[in-house]
Amino acid sequence: MTTRPLEKQILVAGVGNAWLQDDAFGGECARRLEARGVPDGVTVMDFGTGGLDLAYEIMRGYDALVLLDATRQGNAPGTLYVLEPDMEALARPIEDGDVINPHGMDPQTVLRFVGAIGGFSGRVVVIGCEPGEVDTVGMGLTPAVEGAVDRALALVAETLDELRTDAAYPAA
Repeated sequence: MTTRPLEKQILVAGVGNAWLQDDAFGGECARRLEARGVPDGVTVMDFGTGGLDLAYEIMRGYDALVLLDATRQGNAPGTLYVLEPDMEALARPIEDGDVINPHGMDPQTVLRFVGAIGGFSGRVVVIGCEPGEVDTVGMGLTPAVEGAVDRALALVAETLDELRTDAAYPAA
């Protein structure tokens, strides 16, 4: 009897505040990706601003995490980024006096929390978009960021294709 290799388990997580215009980029990407469908082994969720929920979900045993988020890097609104955070640098111990607010956990804090407690050892890829407007309450993405969503979904598909292979992970 032949056994098939186990499928990689990958979490695609949209994050951001839907009430702050372009900060909703991650959630909008997650909703559209879920509507299009994803390969077996891929879970798509919109976490909004629920950082603690995201932290707990990450610790369920995924091989990889793809975070979709608005991220300011200083370029024109709608610019896309593919980033891989240094998880070792984020995994520094949480010292006495360090505060992690469970009601305000941005993605970096989520990764630091999860890394500090040893709850995730998989790959992390962030697909981010330079926002135009995130400081004013309002619904809907600005035109530049709206125009980047389909391009971001193409990047997600490429990233998932890579992460579903054994070659994407260092040999143990």
